[in-house]
Amino acid sequence: MEKKNQSGLTRRDFAKASALAGFAILTAKSAAAKTNSDTIKIGLIGCGGRGSGAVQDCLNGNDNVLVVALADVFEDRLKGAREKFEKHSGKLKDKIDIKDDMCFVGLDAYKKLLATDVDMIIHATPPYARPQHIMAAVEAGKHVFTEKPIATDAPGVRLFLKAVEMAKEKKLSFVTGTQRRHSKAYIETIDKIHNGEIGEVLYGRAYWNGSLPFSHERKPEWNDLEYRLRNWYNQIWTCGDNIVEQHIHNIDVVNWAMNGHPVKVVASGGRAWKPREEKYGDLWDNFSCDFEYANGAHMFSYSRHWNDSKDDVWEQVIGTKGKSSCNDLGKDDKNPMQQEHIDLINSIRGVTPYLNTGVETAESTMTCIMGRMAAYTGQELTWEDALKNDEKLVPDDLSFDKAYPIGPIPVPGKKK
Repeated sequence: MEKKNQSGLTRRDFAKASALAGFAILTAKSAAAKTNSDTIKIGLIGCGGRGSGAVQDCLNGNDNVLVVALADVFEDRLKGAREKFEKHSGKLKDKIDIKDDMCFVGLDAYKKLLATDVDMIIHATPPYARPQHIMAAVEAGKHVFTEKPIATDAPGVRLFLKAVEMAKEKKLSFVTGTQRRHSKAYIETIDKIHNGEIGEVLYGRAYWNGSLPFSHERKPEWNDLEYRLRNWYNQIWTCGDNIVEQHIHNIDVVNWAMNGHPVKVVASGGRAWKPREEKYGDLWDNFSCDFEYANGAHMFSYSRHWNDSKDDVWEQVIGTKGKSSCNDLGKDDKNPMQQEHIDLINSIRGVTPYLNTGVETAESTMTCIMGRMAAYTGQELTWEDALKNDEKLVPDDLSFDKAYPIGPIPVPGKKK
């Protein structure tokens, strides 16, 4: 029997629903009138490059949606996003209507946005903030699109899972930014893998080897917290390290192909390329993990950030009858980064069945965190022990008046 996902759909059902999505959008009411009873009002929390990109994907993929509110810790980020949006022309211009009193700045900006009448949020802050922000969004009754990963530590994953279950109870549609799960090429291929196309799956390989996304020098006017948040890709507590923040895409695909998460892992890694400078924080720059699943299958995971090295980003599963890159037995007909927003909007409108992808992304985030924990400590780690771990990386109290020193770079055998 074909396994169902968290929304109750089989993958074949989901592929059919996605195919219908384009037709449904074309036949929906026009967004030429900026507001009507069917307009979905959107608020963006986190106005950096990924947030601006997610808004663009949502607007390009859907009609009768309207961006009405923005929130960010930093005013310059919010202003930059607003100016970018308001330069749009044609159809996209009709999907932007941001008033001054719907722009919120500061550490509590997300709370102010959630107190408005937006129907849906696009959440694209650095990963450290997602569990708290998403729980608040669900409590406020908002539909959710959130980027991945959904946390940087196990307590954050557990809080996020509570928000996911609350969203289901409230019938709030909920989509996460693992766009490969909305790609027809991946959906059709993994459906065939699950139905025996390559035989019994024995192991998978997942790679994200590339250069460092960014690192910023501290400006004289930046205090500790501002520097940590503006340079967020370079602290464990803000991003989770590269295995969590980027490699989740590939690890999520192999979990999907394996129909679940691993049960244990051994791992290693270190800091080979990055100099010991503040701008590079306390992160490692390479990880190698051997994950084992309940059926004895394995995933071999490799991720690194080494500048001037070749990019090498892909997934593969090997079975008793052959192998697959997980997207080679199907074909895309739409940009998956737009399709994930189409799928969310169609779920909100009831065009397709209720959609909530939170559990699968929480499990893939936790898989990445488990690999990081095993590498940092040099110990084999089980899923149960990793998920119940109580170490909180994210400070409870964030304030621009406090010091947030860079933590020591983890050393296996010393890190507990």
